[in-house]
Amino acid sequence: MSVPAAYFAVVLIWSTTPLGIVWSSESVSPTIAVLMRMVIAAVLGLTLLKCKGMSLPGNRQAMKVYWFSALGIFGGMLCSYMAAAYISSGMMSLIFGLSPVFSGLLAQKILNEARFSHMRKLAMLVSLSGLALVCSDNLSMTEQNPLGLVFILLAVFFFSLSGVLVKSVKVAIHPMATTVGALLVSIPLFFLAWLVLDGTMPVHEWQARSLWAILYLGVFGSLIGFVAYYYVLQKLTASTVTLITMITPVIALSIGAFLNNETVSTNLLIGAALVMTGLAIYNWGEKLLPAKRLASPAEE
Repeated sequence: MSVPAAYFAVVLIWSTTPLGIVWSSESVSPTIAVLMRMVIAAVLGLTLLKCKGMSLPGNRQAMKVYWFSALGIFGGMLCSYMAAAYISSGMMSLIFGLSPVFSGLLAQKILNEARFSHMRKLAMLVSLSGLALVCSDNLSMTEQNPLGLVFILLAVFFFSLSGVLVKSVKVAIHPMATTVGALLVSIPLFFLAWLVLDGTMPVHEWQARSLWAILYLGVFGSLIGFVAYYYVLQKLTASTVTLITMITPVIALSIGAFLNNETVSTNLLIGAALVMTGLAIYNWGEKLLPAKRLASPAEE
């Protein structure tokens, strides 16, 4: 796989995943839809591991990575599927674009990373202003939207927390093994969630679009997309990879409007622009002040 092809694959998969979640939940219960998706991904992942002659590490550090990764898969995915019943796929992708900010805040507490600079605080303020505008616009449309916003914000929190916790474990594991191990840990949790929250399986109500969406998400969203992301992460700089979280919301909004007739209001466009601007400042804002940083020691 070439780097450009892998990069394009991640952008395309991440842009279409929110709409896939919405479609898969149209006629299939969210809890069973996400469970089926993870089972498909785990079976394919185990098959690939066997074909490559790879094994799943079972030491203590590896198990910590699996459980920490499963936190993002289970918490993030379950909440995303629950949110899909109330908000559009474009909005889901837009809010998920804020995950670098969430991760930065959590890393300060868990990994003792440096506090945000004034530039990053400004970036966070700009992004949150855009998010507030988007949320206020959606809250005026239906009484159910607040629940969807709560679910998707919880999803971003679990996803970001999982990534930070994984970074706290010092162990080298192949991305494919990490993915499969996390899937195997999370599947029983998804099964338990289905039993508690639903427990039914009305197969006669399932429609073809939902089943195809589940298959797509199982093969691409949960397996190929994740492996391609780690491949890109190894080959490109972090700033280049970060562009993905800025590109995907724009594409997801367009896809949702074109394929799912989702409403794209003026406030949504303005809010999305503010969120994207905030993310740009968050990632590259410090580079706007190189002269000031270099001049400071001399002034002292």
